[in-house]
Amino acid sequence: MAESETRSALTDQGVDPSPPVIVIADDSPTDRRLVATLLEEQLGARIVLVSNGREAMTAIAEHSPVLVLTDMQMPELDGLGLVEEARAAWPKLPIILMTSDGSEELAMKALEAGAASYVPKRATADELVAIVENVIGTAKRERRRHRVLECIVRYQCHLELENDPSLVPHLVAFIQEKMLRMRLCSENGKIRVGVALEEALLNGMYHGNLELSSDLRQDGSNRFHELAVERRGQLPYSSRRLHVGIHITPAEATFTIRDEGPGFDVTRLPDPTDPENLLLASGRGLLLISTFMDAVSHNSSGNEITMTKRVG
Repeated sequence: MAESETRSALTDQGVDPSPPVIVIADDSPTDRRLVATLLEEQLGARIVLVSNGREAMTAIAEHSPVLVLTDMQMPELDGLGLVEEARAAWPKLPIILMTSDGSEELAMKALEAGAASYVPKRATADELVAIVENVIGTAKRERRRHRVLECIVRYQCHLELENDPSLVPHLVAFIQEKMLRMRLCSENGKIRVGVALEEALLNGMYHGNLELSSDLRQDGSNRFHELAVERRGQLPYSSRRLHVGIHITPAEATFTIRDEGPGFDVTRLPDPTDPENLLLASGRGLLLISTFMDAVSHNSSGNEITMTKRVG
C-alpha cells in the first residue's frame, strides 16, 4: 500500500488531517520503541506508549486511537484483561495482540474475547505493518457501512474471482454490509468475520490457485509477492478462478470458497485449537478462521472450505 493510501485508510474521518493515533501497551521499553518506530516511519501514525493495560485504558479514553497494540504479559492489567475491558467500553476499537513464547494460551483467550488479530513478536519487523494496515482498513470499512436495512430476509449469490488480491477487501466489505443489514452480528463480530473471510479468500488465491508456499514468507524477502505476480500471468495459474458461494439469512451466514488448484491433504492441517500454532505462519490463517467462525470444514480434496457464522 502506498504511503498516501495508508494515511487515507488510517485517517477514517474524511475531514481530520491529523495523524492517526495508535496506543502501544508493552512493559518492555525496547519492544515499545521498536514497534513505535516501525509504525511512525511506515504509517505516519502518532504513537502513545504505555507500560500496562491500566495505562492503556486511560490513553484510549484520552486519545481516541484507531487501534491498540498490546503485549500479553504485563503488570497491573495484562493483555487479556485489556481486551476484555476495552471491548466492553469501546466495542468498535480493534486490538492487535503481540505474542511471545509462553503467552500462546493467554493470546487464544484474548482472541476469543474480541481481539482483532495477532502478530508474533519475533515476526514484528516482517509482518506488523501489513497486519496493522489490514485490521485498521477492515475496521474503517466497518464503521463507514453502518446503515441497517431490514427488508432483506435472505441473500444468496455465487462469484468467480480472478486471482487479484485487490478485489478481496471490496468483496469482504460487500459481505459485511449484507450481514449488517441482516442483523446477523455485532459491530465487533463484523470485523472478526471480515478478518476470517480475507484470510480464507487470500489463502485460496495464493496457496490454492497460485500454489505458493508459506515458506517463501520466512526469509524476509519479497519473493512470495514477486512469484505471485509472475504466476498471475502464467498458465495454468492464470486461468484458475476462485469460486465464492454466499448464503445469508437472519439466522446464519454460510460461505464456501473453492479454488481450482491441486488441493492438499486435509489430515495434515495444523490443529487450530493448539496454542503453539500461533507461532506458525502456515497456521495463522486457519487459527483466525476457526476462532472467528462458528463452524469450519474442508472437502476431501482440500481445495474447498466452508465457513458458517451464526447470529450473535
